[in-house]
Amino acid sequence: MDTILVLAIATIIVVLLFEYTNGFHDAANIIATVIASRAMTPVQAVLVVAFFEFLGPLLGGTAVANTIGKFVTLDDLDRVTALTIVFCGLLGAIAWNLLTWWRGIPSSSSHALVGGLAGVVMVAAGASHVSWGFDDLLHGHLTGVAKVLVALILSPLIGFWVGYGLHKTMMALLRGAHPSINRDLRYLQFATSAGLAFSHGANDAQKSMGILTLVLVLGGFIPTFEIPFWVMLACSITITLGILSGGWQIVRTLGFSIYKIRPLHALDSQMTAAGVIFASSLAGAPVSTTHVVASSIMGIGASERPKAVRWSKAREIVTTWLITIPGAALMSICCYFVAQAFL
Repeated sequence: MDTILVLAIATIIVVLLFEYTNGFHDAANIIATVIASRAMTPVQAVLVVAFFEFLGPLLGGTAVANTIGKFVTLDDLDRVTALTIVFCGLLGAIAWNLLTWWRGIPSSSSHALVGGLAGVVMVAAGASHVSWGFDDLLHGHLTGVAKVLVALILSPLIGFWVGYGLHKTMMALLRGAHPSINRDLRYLQFATSAGLAFSHGANDAQKSMGILTLVLVLGGFIPTFEIPFWVMLACSITITLGILSGGWQIVRTLGFSIYKIRPLHALDSQMTAAGVIFASSLAGAPVSTTHVVASSIMGIGASERPKAVRWSKAREIVTTWLITIPGAALMSICCYFVAQAFL
C-alpha cells in the first residue's frame, strides 16, 4: 500500500483517538458540578451530556476548526514528512491527556494539542512553519498561535469574573427563599448541563475537525481546507464515545476539591461555562473547558466565602496549566525522534 495512504490513515486514527481521550478527559468538566450537587446520578448525567455533546459539533459551526487547522503551515514539505509531524504532534497530546487523566489532574486538552503540534513543527520543520500571529496581534488582529493563546488565557479570567458576578446576582435574587428552592435548582441543571455539553462539543470537537481536515489536505485527498460532513460526524461520534467513558478521577477534583458545591453553585457554574465557551466558539477561539469550569467554580466560591476556596488545589491546577504546553511539546518531539528511526 502507498506510504502516504498508510500514514494518512494512521494519522486519522490518531486524530480520532485524541478526540476520544479529549472526550473522556473533559467529561468530568461537564458532569462534575451536576454530580457534586446531586442534581443527577452519574448515569443520568453522562447520558444527558453525551446526547448534547453529539449535537454540538454538528450544529456549532466550523470557526474553531479553521483556527486550529491553520496555525501550522506544512504544505511546502513533502507529504510523508508533513503527515509524520502531525502524527507525532497528536501522539504527544494524547500522551499528556492520558498522564493527567491517570493522575486525576484537570489539565487542558487544548493546551496539549497546541503544545504537541507547535513543539514538533519547530523541531522538524522550523519555527517559520508555525503561524505565530504576534505581529498581527500588535496591529489588533488575532491569528495563529496568538489567537489560541489569547483565548486560552482570557477565557478562565472571564469565567472567574462572570461566575463571581452571576453568583452574587443569584444570591441577591434568592435571598430569603425557602430551602425547597434547591429542588428547582437541581431540575434546572438538566438544561444548563445540556447547554454546557453542547458548547463543549461545539468548541472541542472542532479542534480535531480542523486537524483531520489538515491531514486530508496534506495527504492530497482534498484540494482546499474545507471540512467535509463525514469529518464532522466522525469527530462528533468519537468525542461522544469518550464522554460516555467518563473521567471519574477528575470529577473528584472539580466537584469536591475546589469548593463545596451546592445546587446554586452548580447551576451558576454551568451557566457561566456554557456562555463563555459558546461565545468563544462563535468567535473561532479555541478555549479549554477545564479552565473555564474550574475558574467559574473559583469565582463563585470567592464571591461567597473566599476563605473556603481551596486555593492550594487551585494553584496545583494552574501549575499544570502552565506546564501543559511544554510538556506536550516534549512528548511530541520524543515521538518524532522515535518515528524517524522507522522512516
